[in-house]
Amino acid sequence: MSDLDHKFELRFAVSAQDLRAAQRLRYRVFVQELGSDGPMVDHEAELEADAFDPSYDHLMLIDKARSDDPLEQCVGVYRLLTGDKADQLGGFYTEAEYDLTRLKASGKRLLELGRSCVAPEYRGGTALYHMWAGLAKYVFEGGFDVLFGVASFHGTDLKQLSAPLSLLHHRHLAPENLRVRAVDDQFQRMDLITEDQIDRRAAMLEVPALIKAYLRLGGTVGEGAFIDHAFNTIDVCLILDIAQVSPRQKEMYTRERIR
Repeated sequence: MSDLDHKFELRFAVSAQDLRAAQRLRYRVFVQELGSDGPMVDHEAELEADAFDPSYDHLMLIDKARSDDPLEQCVGVYRLLTGDKADQLGGFYTEAEYDLTRLKASGKRLLELGRSCVAPEYRGGTALYHMWAGLAKYVFEGGFDVLFGVASFHGTDLKQLSAPLSLLHHRHLAPENLRVRAVDDQFQRMDLITEDQIDRRAAMLEVPALIKAYLRLGGTVGEGAFIDHAFNTIDVCLILDIAQVSPRQKEMYTRERIR
């Protein structure tokens, strides 16, 4: 199903119903599609929630033509937290998986991204572009310097994902001043294959679309992976220094209107 004919609305969640709509989409993707679970997942109401949700901003892509049920109209979502807000809360969600000491000591304005997903039937169309464009507008108007957050490979078998993980390590490792590291007790090496043994084309085909989108903008990854058994994923930490985004890319992504 193409989304080219859909009229999208891009806005932040402003009500309890909006938040539930975002959590419903996350349930469809993370729980039903990817097999994740968690202590606050509500299977009866079909909501994927956690304790961080009330404190974060939720950027939602809405398609009202999708359903008469408002809880089913959210087709894309990003969860955002600014560095200033994290200071008030006592930290970022990502700190459960990665040591952010270098990022937090960089003096740069930080924005954490997480729980991002797009409904299956909208992938490959314009939905992801609208999400990225709205995010870019928020980032550039807000004067943020660095975007970061965990992104996931489906499954927990490191050996099966050794090629794409090794490719990210060898070709896209973050510079030292921004290089976060998976927490010591869960640290998983990503340099599982030497660079000369990687079939780069085949490995890149295994990299999820969201991660590839970051890489195209100049994104990098932290050191080490984290196996999230509750979510049935292997996570990497993506880091995007906004200074690496080209003027052409900035212009392309800043035309979106957010309500």
